[in-house]
Amino acid sequence: MADAVIVVALLLVALSATAAVAVRDPARQALVLSVLGLVLAVLFTVLQAPDVALSQLAVGSALTPLLLLLAVHKVRRRGKKEGHHR
Repeated sequence: MADAVIVVALLLVALSATAAVAVRDPARQALVLSVLGLVLAVLFTVLQAPDVALSQLAVGSALTPLLLLLAVHKVRRRGKKEGHHR
C-alpha cells in the first residue's frame, strides 16, 4: 500500500513538473510552480520527511511563486510605461 502511494505521488510530481515546463505564460507558470510545490510537499510527507515537507510548503509553494508573480507584474508594468513614452 505504501509503495502505491509513493508511485502516485511521484507520478503527480512528474505531471506537475511537466506542466510547469509546458506552460508558456510566466504568470501561469508561477501558479503551476505553486502546485508543484504542494505536490512535492505531499511526496516528502509520504516519504516520512515532514521537516522537508514544511520547508517545501513554505518556500516552494508560497514564497517562490509569489516572488515570480511580483517580478512578472513589475516587468509588465514597466513595459507598459516605456511603451507610452515612444
